[in-house]
Formats: sequence, structure tokens, C-alpha cells
Amino acid sequence: MNRADAFALLCEYVSDPGLRRHCMSVEVAMRAYARKLGHDEEAWGLVGLLHDFDYERWPDAPDHPLKGSEILRAKGCPEEVVTCILSHADYLSDRYPRRTPMEKGLYACDEITGLVTATALLRPTGIGDLTASSVKKKMKAKGFAKGVNRDDVVRGAADFGVELDTHIQFVIDAMKTIAAELGLEKGNGATEGPSE
Repeated sequence: MNRADAFALLCEYVSDPGLRRHCMSVEVAMRAYARKLGHDEEAWGLVGLLHDFDYERWPDAPDHPLKGSEILRAKGCPEEVVTCILSHADYLSDRYPRRTPMEKGLYACDEITGLVTATALLRPTGIGDLTASSVKKKMKAKGFAKGVNRDDVVRGAADFGVELDTHIQFVIDAMKTIAAELGLEKGNGATEGPSE
């Protein structure tokens, strides 16, 4: 499965633009980490792009991500990618523990992209000059981006072996590279929050 096939699959199963952008955000962060760490950028990118492709149809455990894993296997997706996607669900951790750098990277990038997106959408400058300190400040506001699990953000970075501020800035910088596609450019006028 290549990136074009994966994106077509994402679009087939996900109609919500916010969820598509979330998947693209995780993809770009995963690709950036793969480059930095010397891992397979295509595999890491596929994991990021497809990790929630079944969420719109099957948002609840145990269906997500189990339903998606069945579809991915039927499409011939590499087992390494499928297993990694399964590992991002906490309720499956006994069967699919996060052991590999790719599995830990997915968990680390998933929730934080939602917080970065929500913070950038509030700013007149979008993501352009967003910093980790601004995201961390918003992270402390319990009513802000309520769908983002703060404990997962902190635990994800720790398990991945990256300092939280550095991780947040790394994800911001990765997301900046596709800011237009994510609707996070300066003056975009976007007012909707992330869908996760």
C-alpha cells in the first residue's frame, strides 16, 4: 500500500474534514520523526495517516481500531503497520503492547496534534509562530480542547523518550510544513476545532 492508496482509503471512510486533517497531522509528525530517527518514513507515514481511518464509522471500543485492522489486512497493508495502529488503543495494550519506536511514536503524536491544532486555530497568526509554551499553557486549561487526553500527551512523550516541550515543538514544526492543507495558516479564518 502506498501513500496515494492510503489517502484514498482515508477519504473513502472519513467524510469529516477535521478528522482527515487530524490523520494528516499525525502523518506529517510521524514522517518527520522517522526522518530524524532513521526509520522507514513510508511505513511511519502510513501509520499516521491511517490510524483513525475507521473512527468515523466505528468510534467506540472494541470496534475502533479492530474494524479498521480487518480492512487494512484485506487491502494487503503490511502487518507492521496494522499492529502499530492496533497498539495505539489503550484497551488493546495487553494484546498489542507498544514496544517499537514506531508504536511509541504513534501514541506520542496522536493526541498532541489535536492540542496543537486547537491552539493554532485560536491564533490570528495560525500555526506560523506557535510555540510549545503556548500549547502547554492551553493544555492546562481543562475546558480547552476537552477531547484531548492530557495524560496521554504526557505519557506518550515519556514513553517515546522525548522531553515534552521539545516534542511539542517538533510536532508544531512538522505540522507547519503542511499548514495550508491543515487549515492552520495565518489569516485562514478557521473557527472550527479539531475532530478527534
